[in-house]
Amino acid sequence: MSLLTVTGVTRLTPRTTRVTFTGDGLADLGTWPDQQLKLLFPKPGGSAQVSDAADVGTWYQAYLALPEESRPWMRSFTVRALADGVLTVDFVLHGDHGPAARWAATARPGDVLGRFGPSRDYARPLGTADLLVFAGDETALPAIGSLLEVLPHGQRFLAFAEVADPGEEQDLPGVRWVHRSAGEDLVSVVRQVEVPGSVWVWLAGEASAVRALRRHFVGLGVSKEDIEFAGYWRRDLTQDDAPTADDLAEAQERIAALNE
Repeated sequence: MSLLTVTGVTRLTPRTTRVTFTGDGLADLGTWPDQQLKLLFPKPGGSAQVSDAADVGTWYQAYLALPEESRPWMRSFTVRALADGVLTVDFVLHGDHGPAARWAATARPGDVLGRFGPSRDYARPLGTADLLVFAGDETALPAIGSLLEVLPHGQRFLAFAEVADPGEEQDLPGVRWVHRSAGEDLVSVVRQVEVPGSVWVWLAGEASAVRALRRHFVGLGVSKEDIEFAGYWRRDLTQDDAPTADDLAEAQERIAALNE
C-alpha cells in the first residue's frame, strides 16, 4: 500500500473531475488498459495510511483491524492514464452521496489518499473478434477510453456510453452517446443494434444494467467466455453494503474467468 499526493485537479464536465497524482511506486508500475485499483479516503481527523504490506491478504487484514471510526473509506476505481509516474483518475460527481464524490468535489493539490494496486494479476487481454463492443455508463468511461486507445488499426468496434446529457460527453472518437436527458438508457439502445459475425463484448457500469446486457448478448449467441463484465456500482446501495445474491454470483463468474 502507498500514498498518493494530488498534483492537479481539472473539471472535465459539469459532473466529472480529473485528478492527477504522484506517489511512491507509480513510476515502476507497467501500464495496460482497464487498470483497477483501490483508493482510500481518510475520515475526518483520520489518515489514509493503512499498512505497508504489499500482499493483498495481509494488507486487507490490517485494514479490517482498524477501528471503524478511523478506518478510511475504500472505493474501487479505474485508472484513466498512468505515465511517467503520474496517475490520472476521473471522478464522477454525484452530489454529497459518498466519500469519493465528496472528496473529489473539493480536492486540491497536496491532498493525500491511500492506494492499493493496480496489479497486473488482474489484467485481461483485449478480445480478438471481427467486432468488439464496449458499453457502460459514466463510471466506465475511464476504462472505455483506455481500451479504445489500444485498439489495433482497422479493428471494427462499437462503443456506447450512457451519460446525463450532452454536456457530459468526452473526447472519445467513435462513441455513441446515450443521454438520459433525452429519455434514453444504455440497455435499450444497445439492444437495438445488430452485431453480426464474431463478437467480443466489454460491459461495465450499474450492476443491473450490466447483467441485462450480458443476458442480451448471451441470447444472441455470444459465448460467455467472450464477454468481460463488471458491475461497478449498485442502485440504492454502496460498496459498504453487503453483497446481494446477484453480486456474489457475478463475483464467482469473474473469479472463474480469471483462473481460466
